[in-house]
Formats: sequence, C-alpha cells, structure tokens
Amino acid sequence: MHRSLDLLLVVFSFIVAYELKRNFFLPGREGLSTEPNYYLVLLVIVLLAPFFFRLAGFYQSYRTQTFYQIGLRIGKAVFGILAGTIVVLYLQHAHGVSRLLLILFGVLLAGLLLLTKSLLYYTLRHYRALDYNTRNVLIIGTGLRARRMIQSLQRQKSMGYRIIGCLDPYEHKTTSTPPAEGVKVIGQLNTLPTLLLDQVIDEVIFAADLGDIDYINEYILFAEELGINIHIVPDFQLEKIMYRPETATVFMQEFAGLPTIAISTIPQRPGELLVKSCMDYLIAGCGLVILSPLFLAFILIIKTTSRGPAFFTQERCGLYGRTFKVIKFRTMVDNAEDLQDNLLKANEVDGPVFKINNDPRITRIGKFLRKTSLDELPQLINIMTGHMSLVGPRPPIPAEVQKYQPWQRRRLSMKPGITCIWQVNGRNSIDFDNWMRLDLEYIDNWSLLLDIKILTKTVKEVLSCNGQ
Repeated sequence: MHRSLDLLLVVFSFIVAYELKRNFFLPGREGLSTEPNYYLVLLVIVLLAPFFFRLAGFYQSYRTQTFYQIGLRIGKAVFGILAGTIVVLYLQHAHGVSRLLLILFGVLLAGLLLLTKSLLYYTLRHYRALDYNTRNVLIIGTGLRARRMIQSLQRQKSMGYRIIGCLDPYEHKTTSTPPAEGVKVIGQLNTLPTLLLDQVIDEVIFAADLGDIDYINEYILFAEELGINIHIVPDFQLEKIMYRPETATVFMQEFAGLPTIAISTIPQRPGELLVKSCMDYLIAGCGLVILSPLFLAFILIIKTTSRGPAFFTQERCGLYGRTFKVIKFRTMVDNAEDLQDNLLKANEVDGPVFKINNDPRITRIGKFLRKTSLDELPQLINIMTGHMSLVGPRPPIPAEVQKYQPWQRRRLSMKPGITCIWQVNGRNSIDFDNWMRLDLEYIDNWSLLLDIKILTKTVKEVLSCNGQ
C-alpha cells in the first residue's frame, strides 16, 4: 500500500504540474508544445521512481528513523527521479521537454511525499507510544555502552521498544547497579537461555565488550537458533571472538540512532515481505466474502449434528511465542480436550505433538472437514487480525513449545501460516524432527515463488482429501 501510494503521488504530481504549466501558470509562461509526447515522459518517470525510492531507502522501518532522515530520503529520491528522467530523455533526443514542468513536478512530488509520510510517521509514533505494536528488548551489559543504548531507547519511546531488563555479562565482576533509571538488572548472562525460552523477546542487544565475556559464542548461537534478532553495539570485537553465524546473516543496522551489527535469521527482503503481507490480506478478505455461504452451511451442519459451538478456538503460539486464539471449525466432540489424557498412549506421532488415526473424538462432519482440510478455513479470520499468514510454519500449542529443543524454537521467528512445506510433503507420515527441519528450510529459503508453489500444492492436497 505504501509503495502503491507513492506511485499514485508520482502520477498525480505530474498531471497537476502538466495542467498548471499548460493552463494556469504565470502570464507568458503558460502553455506547452505538443512535442515531445508527455505520456512517454510520464512513463519514464513511473519506471524510474520505484528504483530511486528503493535506492534512497524509502521503505526501511520507520521505527528506527527520525523524520529528518525520512525528509533527506525524499530529497534524494526526487532529485534522482528528475536527474534520471533528464538523462533518459537526452539519450532519446527528446530535447523539447519543459524544464519548468519538471521543476513543478519535483516540488509537488516532494511536498506530497513529505505530507503523506509525516502523517504515516507520526500516526505510527502515536500508537507505539500508546503501547501498541511494541517490541520487547533485552540488553546484555550494564556499563557505559548499555547505558547509552538504554537512554537512546528511553528518549524515543515512540519507536515502540520495551526494555525487559539488563543481564550482567561478567560473572567475575557482577553488579546489581542498574545502568539507567527505570531499568533493572534481572540476572547474569547465564540466565539468557532461560529468559529467551520463557519470555517473549524480539531483540537481544549485546552492549558490552564481547571479547571479555565467557562462552559468548554459545550465547549468540543460542539466540540465533531461536531465530531472535540480535544487535551488537559495535566495539569491533566480532572478529576477535571469531563468531561465524550458522544460518543468520550479519549486517550493519542503525538501532535507536546508534550503529549496531545485526544478526538475523529472518528473510531480509522487505519488498517481497510487503507483497506477501498484501497477498495475505487480499486473499483472506476475498475468501471470507466468497466463502461466506459455505461458512454458514458448515455452521448449521455442525450445530445440528453435535452438541457444542460451531467454532473451536485454541491458544496457539505465533511470532516469537506471542499467544493468540486460532479459529477452526469444530471437528470433535465438545469436551475433546478433556478426553485427550485417556488417549495419550495411542499417540502415533513422535515429539510433543499428539495425533492418532481414527480418533474416537472426531464427529461425522468432522471427518469430512478434516479429510478436505476445510476445518482450517476460519483461520482466514486469524490472517485478517494479523496473527497468521497464508503460508508459514503451523502455529503450535504453548505446551508443545515448552518441550521444543532450542533449534526447533526458530520456527517461531516467522509469522505462522495455514499451510507450509511439511503439509504438502507427506504431512500424515512425516516424523516430528523432519517436520521441524522442513519449517526451518522454509524460513531459510523463503521467497514469493516458494509461497506460490506451496499454495498450489495445498490446493491439490485439499482436492485429494488426504487430511486427518
């Protein structure tokens, strides 16, 4: 939506500049020649604009930027578009283009971009300041470097980062003195694995001398295994500790106004992730409208053939362990979860997951819904609420997550989906470890093309009625 709006502003600015120059400008300055073809000029601008928007860093997260930086990006992008257009027109020998028209276009575009981006920027800041769309941060360090990072985050509360606390990185010289007001030292670095497993933490910031920390490689690797974003406030010690990520990528990133070395296992392709998100909302929204008669029919059948509600809701773990209520059509008797303890011995799946063939708790209509996987359709609502995606690792039950090995937790680093690789590659026969590895393979190799392939295979799986 952001990119589409920017392109609409480009077209709108050019049309307004054209009309102003042709009909309403200063006496003696109005009018335009019929040559060159201004439709061609607009086409050149529309083709160049996305390139210069991206080159200027237009679509980096507003969470970590000041509006001054955004204004500079707008200036760079508009200048690049104008310069690029002039070069292309020169190479095409289109020498009759009005320079005044291009200047008007540039001024209008810069003004409209500043207006729309200020509205977006300050709206996001306002809601983050109200504690919406926040991210939890754990600071490793208690010294000057940690204090600077904490103070920078505290000055910019509208960025939406909540500091969980600090960990003392040095076992041989411990301190309980907080590095900044309002932030507690909640333990030593050896408690990091427990904290990452037990709490929702989105970012870990190492703000200490890495070379002096015992077993630093193991701690960074553990956070990497879980898929948690890591930031290292530069002390240029990464080479000294000889750390080499196994699956993550390492890059420089500004965080709260300070440069950090970032280590992340999630895909670093914001443009494609934006398209994925738009696809989710578009397909889910259209699907709910088109399939509403089918929803109504299933609700009536479920209600009339067994006791209980038509929908089954269950607490599941989403991104980084955040819990939400997943929605499905009820396919079992109303007290199915209470009866599960009596069936544990019949579990046919290894690992912490429970599943058996011919489960006696499944209703007659439930068998059909599971065979066709139509019981998952209400999760389109979960997509519209932002908790799920069309494609992604399936959301697990919190009790299952507690039994995960650390490397398996990394599957929570991407938004869960209705379908994923394991569901279209023998989901009824695959063992738990391979299931987890397939989910991680999806995260490591994610692309829009892969999502489309999985969705296509999912349709085939639904039509083949191989669900359970």
